[in-house]
Amino acid sequence: MKNKLLKVHPDDNIIVALRDFKAGERIEWNGDTIELLEDIPVKHKFSERGFKAGDEVLMYGVLVGKATRDIFRGSRISRENVTHSASAFQVGERQADWQAPDVSRFKGRTFNGYHRPDGKVGTMNYWLVIPLVFCENRNLQVIQGAMLEQLGYASSRQFSVNTQKLVQLYQNGADTEALLEADIIQDAEAIQRNRLFPNVDGIKFLQHDGGCGGIRQDSETLCRLLAGYITHSNVAGATILSLGCQNAQFQLLEEALREIDPNFSKPLYVLEQQKSNSEREFIAEAVKKTFAGLIQANKTERRPAPLSKLILGLECGGSDGFSGISANPALGYTSDLLVAMGGTAILSEFPELNGVEQELINRCVDEAIAEKFAGIMQSYAQRAVDVGSGFDMNPSPGNIKDGLITDAMKSAGAAKKGGTSPVTDVLDYTEQATKPGLNLLCTPGNDVESTTGLAGSGANLIVFTTGLGTPTGNPVAPTIKISSNTTLARRMPDLIDVDAGTIISGEDTIESKGEELLDYLIRVASGEATPNAVRLGQDDFIPWKRGISL
Repeated sequence: MKNKLLKVHPDDNIIVALRDFKAGERIEWNGDTIELLEDIPVKHKFSERGFKAGDEVLMYGVLVGKATRDIFRGSRISRENVTHSASAFQVGERQADWQAPDVSRFKGRTFNGYHRPDGKVGTMNYWLVIPLVFCENRNLQVIQGAMLEQLGYASSRQFSVNTQKLVQLYQNGADTEALLEADIIQDAEAIQRNRLFPNVDGIKFLQHDGGCGGIRQDSETLCRLLAGYITHSNVAGATILSLGCQNAQFQLLEEALREIDPNFSKPLYVLEQQKSNSEREFIAEAVKKTFAGLIQANKTERRPAPLSKLILGLECGGSDGFSGISANPALGYTSDLLVAMGGTAILSEFPELNGVEQELINRCVDEAIAEKFAGIMQSYAQRAVDVGSGFDMNPSPGNIKDGLITDAMKSAGAAKKGGTSPVTDVLDYTEQATKPGLNLLCTPGNDVESTTGLAGSGANLIVFTTGLGTPTGNPVAPTIKISSNTTLARRMPDLIDVDAGTIISGEDTIESKGEELLDYLIRVASGEATPNAVRLGQDDFIPWKRGISL
Protein backbone atom coordinates (compact mmCIF):
# COMPACT_ATOMS: atom_id res chain seq x y z
CA MET A 1 0.00 0.00 0.00
CA LYS A 2 1.54 3.28 -1.12
CA ASN A 3 -0.48 5.50 1.21
CA LYS A 4 -1.47 4.88 4.81
CA LEU A 5 -3.48 8.07 5.35
CA LEU A 6 -5.79 10.22 3.25
CA LYS A 7 -7.12 13.74 3.52
CA VAL A 8 -9.94 13.73 0.98
CA HIS A 9 -10.30 17.51 0.47
CA PRO A 10 -7.89 20.34 1.32
CA ASP A 11 -10.51 21.95 3.58
CA ASP A 12 -11.03 18.80 5.67
CA ASN A 13 -10.00 18.74 9.31
CA ILE A 14 -10.13 14.95 9.77
CA ILE A 15 -7.88 12.27 8.26
CA VAL A 16 -8.86 8.80 7.01
CA ALA A 17 -6.88 5.76 8.16
CA LEU A 18 -6.13 3.44 5.24
CA ARG A 19 -4.87 0.75 7.64
CA ASP A 20 -5.23 -0.05 11.32
CA PHE A 21 -3.26 2.19 13.68
CA LYS A 22 -2.50 1.60 17.34
CA ALA A 23 -2.62 4.13 20.17
CA GLY A 24 0.78 5.74 20.68
CA GLU A 25 1.87 5.49 17.05
CA ARG A 26 3.53 8.67 15.81
CA ILE A 27 2.75 9.51 12.19
CA GLU A 28 4.38 12.02 9.90
CA TRP A 29 1.83 14.31 8.26
CA ASN A 30 2.63 17.34 6.08
CA GLY A 31 5.96 17.91 7.76
CA ASP A 32 4.52 17.51 11.24
CA THR A 33 4.19 14.62 13.69
CA ILE A 34 0.86 13.52 15.14
CA GLU A 35 0.71 11.07 18.05
CA LEU A 36 -2.41 8.92 17.97
CA LEU A 37 -4.12 8.93 21.36
CA GLU A 38 -6.23 5.83 20.71
CA ASP A 39 -6.60 2.96 18.26
CA ILE A 40 -7.77 4.12 14.82
CA PRO A 41 -9.35 1.22 12.92
CA VAL A 42 -8.98 1.10 9.16
CA LYS A 43 -11.63 3.28 7.38
CA HIS A 44 -12.14 5.46 10.48
CA LYS A 45 -11.00 9.06 10.93
CA PHE A 46 -9.03 11.04 13.48
CA SER A 47 -8.73 14.74 14.26
CA GLU A 48 -5.97 16.62 12.51
CA ARG A 49 -5.75 19.58 14.87
CA GLY A 50 -8.28 18.99 17.65
CA PHE A 51 -11.77 20.41 18.26
CA LYS A 52 -13.64 22.38 20.87
CA ALA A 53 -17.22 21.38 21.66
CA GLY A 54 -19.44 22.81 18.93
CA ASP A 55 -16.69 23.01 16.30
CA GLU A 56 -17.56 21.95 12.77
CA VAL A 57 -16.19 18.67 11.41
CA LEU A 58 -15.41 18.80 7.69
CA MET A 59 -14.90 15.96 5.20
CA TYR A 60 -15.12 15.99 1.39
CA GLY A 61 -14.92 19.76 1.87
CA VAL A 62 -18.39 19.96 3.47
CA LEU A 63 -19.90 20.00 6.95
CA VAL A 64 -20.48 16.41 8.14
CA GLY A 65 -20.90 16.90 11.89
CA LYS A 66 -20.18 18.92 15.00
CA ALA A 67 -18.05 18.06 18.01
CA THR A 68 -20.15 17.31 21.09
CA ARG A 69 -17.14 17.70 23.40
CA ASP A 70 -13.50 18.68 23.20
CA ILE A 71 -11.56 16.30 20.97
CA PHE A 72 -7.78 16.19 21.26
CA ARG A 73 -5.52 16.04 18.24
CA GLY A 74 -4.97 12.44 17.15
CA SER A 75 -8.24 11.19 18.67
CA ARG A 76 -10.71 8.99 16.80
CA ILE A 77 -13.83 10.64 15.41
CA SER A 78 -16.81 8.61 16.65
CA ARG A 79 -20.48 8.71 17.63
CA GLU A 80 -19.30 9.44 21.16
CA ASN A 81 -17.76 12.80 20.28
CA VAL A 82 -19.43 13.93 17.03
CA THR A 83 -23.08 14.37 16.05
CA HIS A 84 -24.69 14.81 12.65
CA SER A 85 -24.84 18.30 11.21
CA ALA A 86 -25.41 19.46 7.64
CA SER A 87 -25.29 22.80 5.86
CA ALA A 88 -28.44 24.68 4.88
CA PHE A 89 -29.15 25.14 1.18
CA GLN A 90 -30.98 27.54 -1.10
CA VAL A 91 -31.59 28.09 -4.78
CA GLY A 92 -29.51 30.96 -6.07
CA GLU A 93 -26.81 31.44 -8.66
CA ARG A 94 -25.77 28.19 -10.28
CA GLN A 95 -22.62 27.07 -12.02
CA ALA A 96 -23.40 24.32 -14.53
CA ASP A 97 -20.23 24.74 -16.61
CA TRP A 98 -18.40 21.44 -16.80
CA GLN A 99 -15.05 20.15 -17.92
CA ALA A 100 -16.01 16.83 -19.52
CA PRO A 101 -13.52 13.95 -19.28
CA ASP A 102 -11.52 12.70 -22.25
CA VAL A 103 -13.66 10.05 -23.99
CA SER A 104 -11.37 9.43 -26.97
CA ARG A 105 -10.71 5.87 -25.79
CA PHE A 106 -14.42 5.10 -26.25
CA LYS A 107 -14.92 6.95 -29.53
CA GLY A 108 -16.95 4.85 -31.95
CA ARG A 109 -17.69 2.16 -29.36
CA THR A 110 -21.12 0.51 -29.48
CA PHE A 111 -22.99 -2.19 -27.61
CA ASN A 112 -25.22 -4.91 -29.03
CA GLY A 113 -28.70 -4.25 -27.70
CA TYR A 114 -32.37 -4.85 -28.34
CA HIS A 115 -33.92 -2.01 -30.36
CA ARG A 116 -37.51 -1.06 -29.42
CA PRO A 117 -40.17 0.70 -31.54
CA ASP A 118 -40.06 3.77 -29.26
CA GLY A 119 -36.36 4.33 -29.98
CA LYS A 120 -35.03 2.87 -26.72
CA VAL A 121 -32.40 0.15 -26.76
CA GLY A 122 -32.36 -2.60 -24.15
CA THR A 123 -29.38 -4.39 -22.68
CA MET A 124 -31.56 -7.48 -22.07
CA ASN A 125 -34.75 -8.95 -23.52
CA TYR A 126 -37.17 -10.07 -20.81
CA TRP A 127 -40.82 -11.08 -20.63
CA LEU A 128 -42.65 -9.98 -17.46
CA VAL A 129 -45.43 -11.69 -15.52
CA ILE A 130 -46.95 -9.13 -13.14
CA PRO A 131 -49.69 -9.41 -10.50
CA LEU A 132 -51.75 -6.24 -10.02
CA VAL A 133 -52.43 -7.33 -6.44
CA PHE A 134 -50.81 -9.59 -3.86
CA CYS A 135 -53.79 -11.97 -4.06
CA GLU A 136 -52.31 -13.24 -7.34
CA ASN A 137 -48.89 -14.10 -5.91
CA ARG A 138 -49.66 -17.81 -5.52
CA ASN A 139 -50.81 -18.03 -9.13
CA LEU A 140 -47.63 -16.21 -10.09
CA GLN A 141 -45.56 -18.86 -8.32
CA VAL A 142 -47.44 -21.70 -10.02
CA ILE A 143 -46.81 -20.17 -13.44
CA GLN A 144 -43.17 -19.60 -12.56
CA GLY A 145 -42.74 -23.24 -11.57
CA ALA A 146 -44.48 -24.40 -14.74
CA MET A 147 -42.38 -22.37 -17.18
CA LEU A 148 -38.86 -21.44 -16.12
CA GLU A 149 -36.81 -24.62 -16.19
CA GLN A 150 -38.95 -26.35 -18.80
CA LEU A 151 -38.17 -23.49 -21.20
CA GLY A 152 -34.48 -23.51 -20.31
CA TYR A 153 -34.34 -20.63 -17.82
CA ALA A 154 -32.32 -21.39 -14.73
CA SER A 155 -33.83 -20.57 -11.38
CA SER A 156 -31.92 -18.68 -8.69
CA ARG A 157 -30.24 -21.98 -7.77
CA GLN A 158 -26.96 -22.83 -9.45
CA PHE A 159 -28.21 -26.29 -10.38
CA SER A 160 -31.34 -28.31 -10.99
CA VAL A 161 -32.20 -31.80 -9.69
CA ASN A 162 -33.58 -33.94 -12.53
CA THR A 163 -35.94 -36.24 -10.60
CA GLN A 164 -37.63 -37.20 -13.86
CA LYS A 165 -34.45 -39.03 -14.85
CA LEU A 166 -34.82 -41.29 -11.82
CA VAL A 167 -38.44 -41.95 -12.79
CA GLN A 168 -37.38 -42.97 -16.28
CA LEU A 169 -34.59 -45.24 -15.00
CA TYR A 170 -36.99 -46.92 -12.57
CA GLN A 171 -39.61 -47.44 -15.28
CA ASN A 172 -36.94 -48.99 -17.49
CA GLY A 173 -36.09 -51.53 -14.80
CA ALA A 174 -32.94 -50.04 -13.28
CA ASP A 175 -31.89 -51.53 -9.94
CA THR A 176 -31.18 -49.57 -6.75
CA GLU A 177 -27.42 -49.43 -7.40
CA ALA A 178 -27.98 -47.90 -10.84
CA LEU A 179 -30.37 -45.35 -9.37
CA LEU A 180 -27.86 -44.35 -6.68
CA GLU A 181 -25.11 -43.89 -9.26
CA ALA A 182 -27.22 -41.84 -11.68
CA ASP A 183 -26.12 -38.26 -12.36
CA ILE A 184 -29.26 -36.18 -11.80
CA ILE A 185 -27.66 -32.75 -11.26
CA GLN A 186 -27.81 -30.23 -14.10
CA ASP A 187 -25.99 -26.92 -13.66
CA ALA A 188 -27.54 -23.58 -14.49
CA GLU A 189 -25.39 -23.04 -17.57
CA ALA A 190 -26.57 -26.34 -19.03
CA ILE A 191 -30.17 -25.33 -18.43
CA GLN A 192 -29.60 -22.01 -20.18
CA ARG A 193 -28.02 -23.76 -23.18
CA ASN A 194 -31.29 -25.60 -23.68
CA ARG A 195 -33.36 -22.42 -23.99
CA LEU A 196 -36.23 -22.76 -26.40
CA PHE A 197 -36.15 -19.01 -27.14
CA PRO A 198 -32.47 -18.00 -27.46
CA ASN A 199 -33.22 -14.29 -27.96
CA VAL A 200 -35.27 -14.04 -24.75
CA ASP A 201 -32.97 -13.61 -21.76
CA GLY A 202 -35.55 -14.62 -19.19
CA ILE A 203 -39.07 -14.53 -17.78
CA LYS A 204 -39.30 -12.26 -14.74
CA PHE A 205 -42.04 -12.52 -12.10
CA LEU A 206 -42.60 -9.26 -10.19
CA GLN A 207 -44.09 -10.52 -6.93
CA HIS A 208 -45.09 -7.77 -4.47
CA ASP A 209 -47.42 -7.12 -1.51
CA GLY A 210 -49.34 -4.13 -2.91
CA GLY A 211 -52.33 -3.36 -5.08
CA CYS A 212 -55.02 -3.24 -2.40
CA GLY A 213 -55.52 -2.04 1.16
CA GLY A 214 -53.43 0.86 2.39
CA ILE A 215 -54.11 4.23 0.84
CA ARG A 216 -55.37 4.68 -2.72
CA GLN A 217 -52.25 6.62 -3.66
CA ASP A 218 -50.14 3.52 -3.02
CA SER A 219 -52.02 1.60 -5.71
CA GLU A 220 -51.77 4.51 -8.13
CA THR A 221 -48.01 4.73 -7.52
CA LEU A 222 -47.69 0.98 -7.96
CA CYS A 223 -49.39 1.16 -11.35
CA ARG A 224 -47.07 3.95 -12.47
CA LEU A 225 -44.08 1.90 -11.33
CA LEU A 226 -45.31 -1.21 -13.16
CA ALA A 227 -45.90 0.89 -16.29
CA GLY A 228 -42.25 1.95 -16.07
CA TYR A 229 -41.23 -1.70 -16.04
CA ILE A 230 -43.51 -2.69 -18.92
CA THR A 231 -42.26 0.18 -21.12
CA HIS A 232 -38.65 -0.48 -20.03
CA SER A 233 -36.12 -0.93 -22.82
CA ASN A 234 -35.13 -4.34 -21.41
CA VAL A 235 -38.72 -5.65 -21.60
CA ALA A 236 -40.37 -7.19 -24.67
CA GLY A 237 -43.89 -7.51 -23.24
CA ALA A 238 -45.90 -8.65 -20.23
CA THR A 239 -48.63 -10.87 -18.87
CA ILE A 240 -50.81 -9.12 -16.27
CA LEU A 241 -52.66 -11.06 -13.57
CA SER A 242 -55.63 -9.23 -12.06
CA LEU A 243 -58.01 -10.50 -9.41
CA GLY A 244 -60.62 -7.96 -10.47
CA CYS A 245 -61.75 -6.20 -7.30
CA GLN A 246 -58.45 -4.68 -6.14
CA ASN A 247 -57.61 -0.98 -5.86
CA ALA A 248 -54.92 -1.28 -8.55
CA GLN A 249 -57.36 -1.58 -11.42
CA PHE A 250 -56.02 -2.24 -14.91
CA GLN A 251 -57.40 1.13 -16.03
CA LEU A 252 -54.85 2.85 -13.76
CA LEU A 253 -52.05 0.83 -15.35
CA GLU A 254 -53.39 1.55 -18.83
CA GLU A 255 -53.43 5.31 -18.15
CA ALA A 256 -49.86 5.17 -16.84
CA LEU A 257 -48.72 3.28 -19.95
CA ARG A 258 -50.29 5.89 -22.24
CA GLU A 259 -48.66 8.69 -20.25
CA ILE A 260 -45.20 7.16 -20.69
CA ASP A 261 -45.69 5.97 -24.28
CA PRO A 262 -48.77 7.23 -26.16
CA ASN A 263 -47.89 4.81 -28.99
CA PHE A 264 -47.38 1.78 -26.76
CA SER A 265 -47.26 -1.31 -28.96
CA LYS A 266 -45.62 -4.09 -26.97
CA PRO A 267 -47.62 -7.32 -26.59
CA LEU A 268 -49.62 -7.14 -23.35
CA TYR A 269 -51.94 -9.88 -22.10
CA VAL A 270 -54.36 -9.03 -19.27
CA LEU A 271 -56.18 -11.81 -17.41
CA GLU A 272 -58.81 -11.27 -14.70
CA GLN A 273 -59.35 -14.22 -12.37
CA GLN A 274 -62.84 -13.24 -11.24
CA LYS A 275 -63.98 -13.56 -14.87
CA SER A 276 -62.41 -16.99 -15.26
CA ASN A 277 -64.29 -20.29 -14.93
CA SER A 278 -61.69 -21.83 -12.62
CA GLU A 279 -58.23 -21.33 -11.22
CA ARG A 280 -56.79 -24.10 -13.40
CA GLU A 281 -58.28 -22.49 -16.51
CA PHE A 282 -56.95 -19.09 -15.43
CA ILE A 283 -53.40 -20.41 -14.94
CA ALA A 284 -53.48 -22.41 -18.17
CA GLU A 285 -54.53 -19.32 -20.13
CA ALA A 286 -51.77 -17.27 -18.51
CA VAL A 287 -49.16 -19.89 -19.43
CA LYS A 288 -50.37 -20.14 -23.03
CA LYS A 289 -50.48 -16.38 -23.56
CA THR A 290 -47.05 -15.95 -21.99
CA PHE A 291 -45.74 -18.64 -24.33
CA ALA A 292 -47.28 -16.79 -27.28
CA GLY A 293 -45.58 -13.60 -26.08
CA LEU A 294 -42.22 -15.35 -25.88
CA ILE A 295 -42.57 -16.38 -29.52
CA GLN A 296 -42.95 -12.69 -30.45
CA ALA A 297 -40.16 -11.57 -28.13
CA ASN A 298 -37.77 -14.11 -29.64
CA LYS A 299 -37.99 -12.35 -33.02
CA THR A 300 -35.92 -9.45 -31.67
CA GLU A 301 -32.15 -9.86 -31.96
CA ARG A 302 -29.22 -7.85 -30.65
CA ARG A 303 -27.91 -5.14 -32.97
CA PRO A 304 -25.25 -2.42 -32.53
CA ALA A 305 -26.31 0.75 -30.72
CA PRO A 306 -24.42 3.87 -29.60
CA LEU A 307 -23.38 4.16 -25.96
CA SER A 308 -25.72 7.15 -25.69
CA LYS A 309 -28.59 4.63 -25.42
CA LEU A 310 -27.29 3.42 -22.06
CA ILE A 311 -29.16 4.63 -18.97
CA LEU A 312 -27.04 3.92 -15.89
CA GLY A 313 -28.55 3.66 -12.40
CA LEU A 314 -26.15 4.73 -9.62
CA GLU A 315 -26.65 2.86 -6.34
CA CYS A 316 -24.76 2.12 -3.12
CA GLY A 317 -25.51 -0.09 -0.15
CA GLY A 318 -23.68 -1.78 2.70
CA SER A 319 -21.35 1.23 2.52
CA ASP A 320 -18.13 1.54 4.49
CA GLY A 321 -15.52 4.17 5.21
CA PHE A 322 -13.84 3.53 1.85
CA SER A 323 -16.99 3.77 -0.31
CA GLY A 324 -16.73 7.52 -0.76
CA ILE A 325 -13.04 7.46 -1.69
CA SER A 326 -12.82 4.44 -4.01
CA ALA A 327 -15.93 2.74 -5.45
CA ASN A 328 -18.24 5.77 -5.47
CA PRO A 329 -15.90 8.26 -7.17
CA ALA A 330 -14.87 5.55 -9.66
CA LEU A 331 -18.54 5.06 -10.53
CA GLY A 332 -18.88 8.85 -10.67
CA TYR A 333 -16.13 8.97 -13.29
CA THR A 334 -17.90 6.24 -15.28
CA SER A 335 -21.06 8.33 -15.06
CA ASP A 336 -19.18 11.38 -16.36
CA LEU A 337 -17.75 9.37 -19.27
CA LEU A 338 -21.20 8.14 -20.24
CA VAL A 339 -22.77 11.60 -19.95
CA ALA A 340 -19.99 13.08 -22.07
CA MET A 341 -20.98 10.64 -24.82
CA GLY A 342 -24.67 11.60 -24.69
CA GLY A 343 -25.79 8.88 -22.27
CA THR A 344 -27.88 9.14 -19.12
CA ALA A 345 -27.09 8.51 -15.45
CA ILE A 346 -29.61 8.44 -12.59
CA LEU A 347 -28.58 9.21 -8.99
CA SER A 348 -31.17 8.17 -6.39
CA GLU A 349 -31.40 7.76 -2.57
CA PHE A 350 -32.40 11.30 -1.55
CA PRO A 351 -31.84 10.77 2.21
CA GLU A 352 -28.22 10.11 1.28
CA LEU A 353 -27.85 13.48 -0.42
CA ASN A 354 -28.39 15.28 2.88
CA GLY A 355 -25.65 17.86 3.32
CA VAL A 356 -24.63 18.04 -0.34
CA GLU A 357 -27.85 19.63 -1.60
CA GLN A 358 -26.16 22.95 -2.31
CA GLU A 359 -23.53 21.39 -4.56
CA LEU A 360 -26.22 19.57 -6.56
CA ILE A 361 -28.42 22.67 -6.74
CA ASN A 362 -25.46 24.63 -8.09
CA ARG A 363 -25.03 21.99 -10.82
CA CYS A 364 -28.67 22.16 -12.01
CA VAL A 365 -28.95 23.45 -15.59
CA ASP A 366 -31.88 25.75 -14.82
CA GLU A 367 -33.72 27.26 -11.86
CA ALA A 368 -36.89 25.18 -12.27
CA ILE A 369 -34.92 21.93 -11.90
CA ALA A 370 -33.06 23.35 -8.88
CA GLU A 371 -36.35 24.42 -7.26
CA LYS A 372 -37.86 20.97 -7.80
CA PHE A 373 -34.89 19.27 -6.15
CA ALA A 374 -34.88 21.65 -3.19
CA GLY A 375 -38.64 21.27 -2.74
CA ILE A 376 -38.56 17.46 -2.76
CA MET A 377 -35.64 17.37 -0.32
CA GLN A 378 -37.32 19.78 2.10
CA SER A 379 -40.62 17.90 1.95
CA TYR A 380 -38.95 14.52 2.44
CA ALA A 381 -36.90 15.75 5.40
CA GLN A 382 -39.95 17.32 7.07
CA ARG A 383 -42.09 14.19 6.65
CA ALA A 384 -39.33 12.18 8.31
CA VAL A 385 -39.26 14.59 11.25
CA ASP A 386 -43.06 14.55 11.52
CA VAL A 387 -43.06 10.80 12.22
CA GLY A 388 -40.30 11.06 14.81
CA SER A 389 -37.39 10.14 12.57
CA GLY A 390 -34.94 12.17 10.50
CA PHE A 391 -32.12 11.94 8.00
CA ASP A 392 -29.67 11.95 10.93
CA MET A 393 -30.95 8.43 11.79
CA ASN A 394 -30.02 7.06 8.36
CA PRO A 395 -26.59 5.42 8.93
CA SER A 396 -27.03 1.71 9.63
CA PRO A 397 -25.13 -0.17 12.36
CA GLY A 398 -22.87 -1.57 9.62
CA ASN A 399 -22.17 1.92 8.27
CA ILE A 400 -21.26 3.20 11.73
CA LYS A 401 -19.05 0.23 12.56
CA ASP A 402 -17.07 0.82 9.37
CA GLY A 403 -16.52 4.53 9.82
CA LEU A 404 -19.63 6.33 8.51
CA ILE A 405 -20.78 7.91 11.73
CA THR A 406 -23.17 10.65 10.48
CA ASP A 407 -25.66 10.87 7.64
CA ALA A 408 -23.88 13.91 6.22
CA MET A 409 -20.59 11.98 6.11
CA LYS A 410 -22.34 9.05 4.45
CA SER A 411 -24.13 11.39 2.02
CA ALA A 412 -21.01 13.31 1.01
CA GLY A 413 -19.41 10.02 -0.01
CA ALA A 414 -22.56 8.61 -1.59
CA ALA A 415 -22.99 11.68 -3.81
CA LYS A 416 -19.63 10.93 -5.43
CA LYS A 417 -21.46 8.33 -7.54
CA GLY A 418 -22.96 11.25 -9.46
CA GLY A 419 -19.60 12.48 -10.72
CA THR A 420 -19.26 16.15 -11.61
CA SER A 421 -21.55 16.63 -14.62
CA PRO A 422 -24.47 19.10 -14.68
CA VAL A 423 -27.86 17.97 -13.35
CA THR A 424 -30.16 17.94 -16.38
CA ASP A 425 -33.36 16.78 -14.65
CA VAL A 426 -34.94 15.97 -11.30
CA LEU A 427 -37.45 13.12 -11.12
CA ASP A 428 -39.99 12.27 -8.47
CA TYR A 429 -40.53 8.56 -7.83
CA THR A 430 -41.80 6.70 -10.97
CA GLU A 431 -41.09 9.66 -13.30
CA GLN A 432 -39.18 8.62 -16.42
CA ALA A 433 -35.66 9.67 -17.37
CA THR A 434 -36.08 11.34 -20.75
CA LYS A 435 -33.22 13.87 -20.75
CA PRO A 436 -29.62 12.76 -21.36
CA GLY A 437 -27.18 13.72 -18.65
CA LEU A 438 -27.29 13.31 -14.87
CA ASN A 439 -30.81 12.89 -13.46
CA LEU A 440 -31.67 12.96 -9.74
CA LEU A 441 -34.42 10.50 -8.76
CA CYS A 442 -36.30 10.64 -5.45
CA THR A 443 -36.14 7.23 -3.76
CA PRO A 444 -35.41 6.09 -0.20
CA GLY A 445 -31.92 5.02 0.77
CA ASN A 446 -33.30 1.49 1.25
CA ASP A 447 -31.32 -0.52 -1.27
CA VAL A 448 -34.10 -2.55 -2.87
CA GLU A 449 -36.69 0.23 -2.86
CA SER A 450 -34.08 2.41 -4.56
CA THR A 451 -32.97 -0.10 -7.21
CA THR A 452 -36.62 -0.92 -7.89
CA GLY A 453 -37.21 2.78 -8.53
CA LEU A 454 -34.11 3.19 -10.70
CA ALA A 455 -35.27 0.46 -13.08
CA GLY A 456 -38.82 1.82 -12.98
CA SER A 457 -37.51 5.17 -14.24
CA GLY A 458 -35.64 3.57 -17.11
CA ALA A 459 -32.17 2.47 -15.97
CA ASN A 460 -31.12 -0.38 -18.27
CA LEU A 461 -27.97 -1.04 -16.21
CA ILE A 462 -27.37 -0.49 -12.48
CA VAL A 463 -24.00 -0.27 -10.78
CA PHE A 464 -24.18 -1.00 -7.06
CA THR A 465 -21.17 0.00 -4.95
CA THR A 466 -20.68 -1.70 -1.59
CA GLY A 467 -18.11 -1.87 1.17
CA LEU A 468 -19.69 -4.59 3.30
CA GLY A 469 -21.35 -6.77 0.65
CA THR A 470 -24.99 -7.27 -0.28
CA PRO A 471 -26.91 -9.81 -2.40
CA THR A 472 -29.19 -7.23 -4.01
CA GLY A 473 -30.15 -7.25 -7.71
CA ASN A 474 -33.04 -6.24 -9.95
CA PRO A 475 -35.39 -8.27 -12.19
CA VAL A 476 -34.92 -6.26 -15.40
CA ALA A 477 -31.78 -4.11 -15.04
CA PRO A 478 -28.51 -6.09 -14.80
CA THR A 479 -26.90 -5.05 -11.52
CA ILE A 480 -23.12 -4.88 -11.33
CA LYS A 481 -21.44 -4.92 -7.89
CA ILE A 482 -18.26 -2.94 -7.30
CA SER A 483 -16.47 -3.28 -3.95
CA SER A 484 -14.81 -0.39 -2.16
CA ASN A 485 -12.10 -2.65 -0.74
CA THR A 486 -10.16 -5.68 -1.92
CA THR A 487 -10.83 -7.66 1.27
CA LEU A 488 -14.53 -7.77 0.39
CA ALA A 489 -13.85 -8.68 -3.25
CA ARG A 490 -11.77 -11.64 -2.11
CA ARG A 491 -14.20 -12.72 0.61
CA MET A 492 -17.31 -12.53 -1.59
CA PRO A 493 -16.15 -13.28 -5.14
CA ASP A 494 -19.57 -14.78 -5.88
CA LEU A 495 -21.18 -11.35 -5.36
CA ILE A 496 -18.56 -8.80 -6.46
CA ASP A 497 -17.89 -8.10 -10.16
CA VAL A 498 -15.34 -5.28 -9.98
CA ASP A 499 -12.83 -4.45 -7.22
CA ALA A 500 -12.23 -0.75 -6.56
CA GLY A 501 -10.02 -1.54 -3.57
CA THR A 502 -7.09 -1.22 -5.96
CA ILE A 503 -7.61 2.54 -5.70
CA ILE A 504 -6.91 2.34 -1.95
CA SER A 505 -3.79 0.22 -2.52
CA GLY A 506 -2.53 2.62 -5.18
CA GLU A 507 -2.64 0.13 -8.05
CA ASP A 508 -5.36 2.12 -9.82
CA THR A 509 -6.59 5.68 -10.03
CA ILE A 510 -10.20 6.75 -9.87
CA GLU A 511 -10.01 7.46 -13.60
CA SER A 512 -8.48 4.12 -14.61
CA LYS A 513 -11.00 2.18 -12.51
CA GLY A 514 -13.86 4.24 -13.96
CA GLU A 515 -12.73 3.36 -17.49
CA GLU A 516 -12.36 -0.31 -16.54
CA LEU A 517 -15.91 -0.27 -15.19
CA LEU A 518 -17.29 1.27 -18.38
CA ASP A 519 -15.53 -1.41 -20.44
CA TYR A 520 -17.24 -4.06 -18.32
CA LEU A 521 -20.63 -2.32 -18.61
CA ILE A 522 -20.37 -2.39 -22.40
CA ARG A 523 -19.74 -6.14 -22.28
CA VAL A 524 -22.73 -6.64 -19.97
CA ALA A 525 -24.93 -4.46 -22.17
CA SER A 526 -23.94 -6.60 -25.18
CA GLY A 527 -24.73 -9.88 -23.45
CA GLU A 528 -21.05 -10.86 -23.41
CA ALA A 529 -20.65 -10.81 -19.62
CA THR A 530 -23.07 -11.88 -16.89
CA PRO A 531 -22.92 -10.00 -13.57
CA ASN A 532 -23.07 -12.15 -10.44
CA ALA A 533 -26.43 -10.71 -9.38
CA VAL A 534 -27.93 -11.90 -12.68
CA ARG A 535 -26.20 -15.28 -12.45
CA LEU A 536 -27.56 -15.77 -8.93
CA GLY A 537 -31.09 -14.72 -9.87
CA GLN A 538 -31.15 -11.82 -7.40
CA ASP A 539 -34.41 -10.33 -8.68
CA ASP A 540 -35.29 -8.05 -5.77
CA PHE A 541 -38.42 -5.95 -6.27
CA ILE A 542 -39.94 -3.78 -3.51
CA PRO A 543 -42.22 -0.89 -4.56
CA TRP A 544 -42.02 2.18 -2.31
CA LYS A 545 -45.36 2.96 -0.69
CA ARG A 546 -44.25 6.58 -0.21
CA GLY A 547 -44.35 6.34 3.55
CA ILE A 548 -41.19 7.39 5.36
CA SER A 549 -38.37 5.04 4.44
CA LEU A 550 -34.75 6.05 4.96
